[in-house]
Amino acid sequence: MTLPQLTDAELAAQPAAYWTGVAYEALIAFTRERQAELGFTQPQFWLLRKLSANDLSPDGQGLTVAELQQAMSAYIRFEDDLAAESEVLVERGWLTRDEAGRLWITEAGEAARAELKRHAPGIRNRVHQGIDDADYVTTLKVLRQMIRNTGGSPD
Repeated sequence: MTLPQLTDAELAAQPAAYWTGVAYEALIAFTRERQAELGFTQPQFWLLRKLSANDLSPDGQGLTVAELQQAMSAYIRFEDDLAAESEVLVERGWLTRDEAGRLWITEAGEAARAELKRHAPGIRNRVHQGIDDADYVTTLKVLRQMIRNTGGSPD
């Protein structure tokens, strides 16, 4: 099914919430499909990043699943099960768990995190194909202003 080409005036009248929702679902699905092809899940990658002193962890200290869940609450999806995902990483030897239930990244996990992160630019390039940086920046500025206009915080 082909959709009719919309004029600029028709596009200007379109509901932003609908299109941002469609974009969000498409982008998440695309990213997760690419990561699955590479043998990992997005939540597994987030866990490694959050526990790595070379990435998002400020101090490289271990965290419990509950602490990780809280730290990722702004972007984790309802279907993401960090307890199950962390078990997979423990089985792979990429994480260990101490007696207090804190997860720690291992040397193998750090090497895996670095390798997985190496694929992020390729995924980004596919998503941004045909979009110049100026248009992308303008889009983000518009979205951030819409967030402010509706009482949200874009930060």
